[in-house]
Amino acid sequence: MPRQTPLSDIRNIGIIAHVDAGKTTTTERILYYTGRKHTIIDVHETKDLKSSTTTDYMEQEQKRGITIQSAAVSAFWRNKKINVIDTPGHVDFTIEVNRSLRVLDGAVVVFDGVAGVEPQSETNWRLADNYNVPRICYVNKMDRSGANFQRCVGMIKSRLNARPVCIQVPLGSEDNFRGMVDLIEMKAYVWFSDDKDAKWEIWEITDDLAEKLNLTVKEDLDNVASIPALRAELVDTALEMDDAAMEAYLDSGEEPSADVLRACLRKGTITSTFTPVLCGSSYKNKGVCQVLDAVVDLLPAPTDVEAIKTVDEDGNPNGERLSSDEAPFAALAFKVINDTYGSLTFVRVYSGVLTKGMSVLNSTRGKREKIGRMVEMFAAQANPIEEARAGDIIALVSLQETDTGDTLCDASAPVILERMRFPDPVISVSVEPKTKGEQEKFSIALGKMVRADPSLRLETDRETGQTILRGMGELHLEVTLDRLRTEFGVEGNMGKPQVAYRETITKPVEYTYTHKKQTGGSGQFAEVKIVFEPLERGEGFVFKDETVGGTVPREYVPSVAKGLEMQKEEGVLASYPTVDFRARLVDGKYHDVDSNALTFEIAAKACFREALKLAAPILLEPVMKVEVVTPDDYLGDVIGDVNRRRGTVLGQLERGTNIAVEAHVPLNEMFGYIGQLRGMTSGRASYSMEFSHYEPVPRNVTDEIVAGRSKAA
Repeated sequence: MPRQTPLSDIRNIGIIAHVDAGKTTTTERILYYTGRKHTIIDVHETKDLKSSTTTDYMEQEQKRGITIQSAAVSAFWRNKKINVIDTPGHVDFTIEVNRSLRVLDGAVVVFDGVAGVEPQSETNWRLADNYNVPRICYVNKMDRSGANFQRCVGMIKSRLNARPVCIQVPLGSEDNFRGMVDLIEMKAYVWFSDDKDAKWEIWEITDDLAEKLNLTVKEDLDNVASIPALRAELVDTALEMDDAAMEAYLDSGEEPSADVLRACLRKGTITSTFTPVLCGSSYKNKGVCQVLDAVVDLLPAPTDVEAIKTVDEDGNPNGERLSSDEAPFAALAFKVINDTYGSLTFVRVYSGVLTKGMSVLNSTRGKREKIGRMVEMFAAQANPIEEARAGDIIALVSLQETDTGDTLCDASAPVILERMRFPDPVISVSVEPKTKGEQEKFSIALGKMVRADPSLRLETDRETGQTILRGMGELHLEVTLDRLRTEFGVEGNMGKPQVAYRETITKPVEYTYTHKKQTGGSGQFAEVKIVFEPLERGEGFVFKDETVGGTVPREYVPSVAKGLEMQKEEGVLASYPTVDFRARLVDGKYHDVDSNALTFEIAAKACFREALKLAAPILLEPVMKVEVVTPDDYLGDVIGDVNRRRGTVLGQLERGTNIAVEAHVPLNEMFGYIGQLRGMTSGRASYSMEFSHYEPVPRNVTDEIVAGRSKAA
């Protein structure tokens, strides 16, 4: 079957933002204006579970009014196919943004016109930087009280270290938000109705524009007054991308055409030299069509971005795979979900053609997969397809061997595509089924949830035998347990959240351990001399073999490394994993008969246990970056409470009419914070937090934790 949409006419984009900036509302309007939907459902209308937006179709999303799971939809605009992934904005579900950005070619970053750049906006921006994803910015909610376009643009520059270039300027704000000026065409788009089908009028830019629109607020008048300066800045910035156009402009003094400007802006956006900024109000149906135009005009097709890098088995780059139908088939599995259709594996096809019934290689695991049903997803709706080509984002039904991050490829031209990076969980709870008879069903369901979400971990506590579920936050774990009920029909109980502490050492120590056992017949013997040294925070565990003269035979060195690798998972203070240290094997002894791989593994484990007691071990705790947005009246109470929680206030920022307090606070002090914050501020404050770093636990708190672990054991 020939290709239906040319590769250059495809746009794979994500909608990313902080929670409540308007991603899902914007996605709903995109689907309406592209003709994929004939009605609009707003997020606040879904709480009764009787209706849902297209992309927030899960019960948990409807009840909470937030996006939890990224959802894929597709639409056509100006004959271009736009594959859109609506991503979550809550920090607990950053994994969804992470894996979506990995397979997308561009992104629309949505900002709340009042709050500006919020914490999760920064996290998402960094993720987009990591994956080199070109972006355009959309300042939404210009109709809200306190909206300020220029302040938001300033925050994009200062907080994201970005180079914003305005291609629109708002006309009015709050109740008097009337539209925007297009600085490329130098035309004003003006609405006189908030209705979804209202048509905008196109006006010329005249000196009495503000007067005709009854703009009286200083910020609104300043925006109109800034139009000539912003237009000049746009022209200068855009023409940096085209020497010939810049030369022609300097020679003749004539302004470049809109088409020349768009071509230059597209080039600058794709190379991330700068980031175009638009504005609007998705809820009031103003500006969404203009965002779609910008997606088509400025964001890249699969052919415009760098070829996907390929790696060897150790993750080292070794080549690339061009995005083309003619190249051998290669695709990346970026998400697995459990659905009514069975297990769905979402894949981005980077090259070649995939057809139903084909046998492909999972090169990450060295396994074969037979392709059965293939579907194109429209949120929860699966539409069967017969083939997929380079640039497509599809789902494969009931793959047996493929997990998130795996590569599927043509067995005759195997490659491994550049892998994804996932965050480590920072919080854990014990979980168990509500009824003992459902233990097996509960375990199977939990296993499927963990397979679908790489930011979840499942393990068994060696001391208590409890099942421990680790995740990114309280909401993440709570939603996971609730989804067991709705997706697998099994209910569970959750214990009190536990912090994922770590242990480390603070001084170097050299230790020699001899393992000797004689029980008749051949005995056991191994001696190791290891130097343990502290490393900088975040460097993990490093093992070095520095033996000379064969004091430890080469074949036994991996066993020493294995013993340390296993034993470091159970530290000497409170049995938490030990991190940020180096182990140097400097000497040892062996016996021709009594030494083997196992004896050296045992010796390494014992050496670790004894040596680390002498290396001044300490506990490390996860510290969160917390932002509390509060009315000025409660600022003192909020700061006092942060200090009581062993927090460090980093600074204060104006956030519309409120104050945003930024602080570092240990995760252990943040459980149940939302209830106390609401009580303290009469429900008027809100907060968000994300993992920042690990730092040492104070001695008195360490003593409590160690005593608690000993008691539990």
